[in-house]
Amino acid sequence: MAKRIDVSDLNIYYGSFLAVQDVTVSIEPRSVTALIGPSGCGKSTFLRSINRMHEVLPGARVEGKVIMDGQDLYGPGVDPVDVRRQIGMVFQRPNPFPTMSIYDNVAAGLRLNNKKISKSDLDGLVERSLRGANLWTEVKDRLGRPASGLSGGQQQRLCIARAIAVEPDVLLMDEPASALDPISTLAIEDLMTELKERFTIVIVTHNMQQAARVSEQTGFFNIAGAGQPGRLIEFNPTEKIFSNPDQKATEDYISGRFG
Repeated sequence: MAKRIDVSDLNIYYGSFLAVQDVTVSIEPRSVTALIGPSGCGKSTFLRSINRMHEVLPGARVEGKVIMDGQDLYGPGVDPVDVRRQIGMVFQRPNPFPTMSIYDNVAAGLRLNNKKISKSDLDGLVERSLRGANLWTEVKDRLGRPASGLSGGQQQRLCIARAIAVEPDVLLMDEPASALDPISTLAIEDLMTELKERFTIVIVTHNMQQAARVSEQTGFFNIAGAGQPGRLIEFNPTEKIFSNPDQKATEDYISGRFG
């Protein structure tokens, strides 16, 4: 089930450096929320903090709250591994396990989470996930071949299939199409539109048109200068952000006057 996420007073640190300051935002279920802004302004750092990927780096920590369905994901006794099972992530560069088969790539997380799963159940879940990522018809006759044989766009859809196979509630995507050609990019965008019926999706993108095409809500991050923390400057329905933003900085960024 898609879940709502409420972030309040979130500060994100790398050691003593404050990278992202004071973010409060609500992310709606069954919709796409886009995060835009210049490079280095904390969008990806914020994205990674939602599923506690941020703290994989030494000295990285957060202050504040990330609440999903009433549970504080940073609360005492919460297992980050469990958080990452509920909140999947797709990275900028497709990162399938290259020597593993297409089938085993999709099954990897399922096997990890469910030791007793039967072969027929696994087959069904792999097929369902590949269908969900619009990849099944292209790969169904070569499931046993290495994932490295797929094109970049196919590899990225395989990574999406791998992420949705464990049936998370939320899907985070960090510039999922920036390494892809225009046709593959459109395939990923179409896929997001389909997947939002089942998941809460948050995407970081540098592509303004993409944000305008795929998202219902858009957040604009910005930074006052080098060494300053990134901040969420404006968060509004996408249509408003792109036609009549509240902040001049948002308008300047979207119209290409800086960034």
